[in-house]
Amino acid sequence: MAYRTIRGTILYTSKKTERLDRERGREHFIWVRHSDGCRTLTAHCEIDDAPSTVRDVVYSVDANNRPLDVLVRLTVGERFMGAGFFRMGAGAIDCESYGPAIGRVSQRVDTGGHYDWFGTHPLAADGYNTCDFDRSAGPAKRRMRSFLTSLDHRGATPPMISGHQIWLEYVGDETITVKAGTFDTRHFQFVGEDTDPLAHPPYHLWVTADEDNIFVRGRVAGYMMTHYELVELER
Repeated sequence: MAYRTIRGTILYTSKKTERLDRERGREHFIWVRHSDGCRTLTAHCEIDDAPSTVRDVVYSVDANNRPLDVLVRLTVGERFMGAGFFRMGAGAIDCESYGPAIGRVSQRVDTGGHYDWFGTHPLAADGYNTCDFDRSAGPAKRRMRSFLTSLDHRGATPPMISGHQIWLEYVGDETITVKAGTFDTRHFQFVGEDTDPLAHPPYHLWVTADEDNIFVRGRVAGYMMTHYELVELER
């Protein structure tokens, strides 16, 4: 075959005292790498916490890891929340979205040049999006200019284009063991600014230290107190 496929499952659990280590969701993902270097992620994400959230995402990047297009469909509390298609072009992002609360919405947002991240909310995508962080000088932190399909921390709002900035820190390299096996990883942390009312709680994640940048483990502090772990991997 001219393409390469990676499949995996990530388990979501809670670290809150009253729910310690209880399962609260799961994510099944498939990465396909094509012969021209482009990659496509298909992710099915389920959050059991009320209101339950089911998210399906198809996300493609080019050979230089620049986003090409994204399809998102959401069900929240067992009801259809919205669906949107995003297309990244020269200097702009276009979106066609529909949801019961927003009707049909067409957006075009000028990016004004380079941006670092397009957030779609699957953990598999979070891990991969760290791939271009410059680690040549060792541990470091820098501001990431980002666009997302939702500013909600669970991504549980109708898909729309939203701009945001967040700090990403490269902490270092670690060898860790999870249910799916033992991996050499790169450890990163997303840190929101205290002055930002939309700031995400501190979010640590570990990705494989290779070109695949597979999400291996994650944890979120603050009010969320969640843990994420790769439990199955086939590549």
